[in-house]
Amino acid sequence: MKRWLLVFACVAALGSLLFPRKAKTEITSESKLRFAVSYPARTGQAALDGRLLLLISTNNEKEPRLQISEDLNTQQVFGVDVNGWKPETTAIVDASAFGYPRRNLADVPAGEYWVQALLHRYETFRRADGHTVKLPMDRGEGQQWSRAPGNLYSTPQKIKLDPGEGGNVEIKLDQVIPPIESPKDTKYIKHIRVQSERLTKFWGRPMHLGAHVLLPEGFDSHPEARYPLVIFHGHFPSDFGGFREAPPDPNLKPDYSERFHLAGYNRIQQEYAHQFYKDWIGPDFPRFVIVEIQHPTPYYDD
Repeated sequence: MKRWLLVFACVAALGSLLFPRKAKTEITSESKLRFAVSYPARTGQAALDGRLLLLISTNNEKEPRLQISEDLNTQQVFGVDVNGWKPETTAIVDASAFGYPRRNLADVPAGEYWVQALLHRYETFRRADGHTVKLPMDRGEGQQWSRAPGNLYSTPQKIKLDPGEGGNVEIKLDQVIPPIESPKDTKYIKHIRVQSERLTKFWGRPMHLGAHVLLPEGFDSHPEARYPLVIFHGHFPSDFGGFREAPPDPNLKPDYSERFHLAGYNRIQQEYAHQFYKDWIGPDFPRFVIVEIQHPTPYYDD
């Protein structure tokens, strides 16, 4: 018994070193500032589930929802879950909301900000394995909550915020992200979408698989020919990438890609995509079929 008491005392002492009381105070710091978010009845929704995000930016170069990333240059985001949220009722985002990169609303410095709110909508799935889960279904955007069709969001507004003084900020989700237009078939690229019987049964709602197919030169004029098949598991591809029939856009100015931060990245992409097209239809290029698989699910496709 004494040995166990000694072990317990050591663990308690170690815990006080690793997790001092000051850390708890920082996590539970309070702010009198609160955001009351609502959405109009014209959306036609009886009630909504999802993750309500409050987005705070120091600039208006883009909408705040498009300035959130995983790197150190991200703007601020706070989030709370909503379940059965009805139109014309308010959902509150306050100091209890979890934030990134600042953990608490009280840690946001006083100043002028561009503020926006967005609801990342969830569906209820009653799966065949007996589990009922609420998840965001991919809607063609590649699991990007800031661009997912059907998500509600507000028009950005410039507001002076002071967590120390507090205040109540009202936000209306007055916008809806529109559906993504389906890509058009061309001579070389075809798009296929079929409902999967097995996935539909498992997820308890219609689920589809898709594919982008790149056809070789001469495919139409040689219907009797057989070709090697290359299967590529895409990463939420909206269309077959890296293949461009048109020459590079002469008016495309070098810029900085959002993800890669490389000058002229878009121009380089167009140049290589057009060169691939010229190689693909060339007389000496091997003839084969490339199929890029689409498999959107509520989970990330890893």
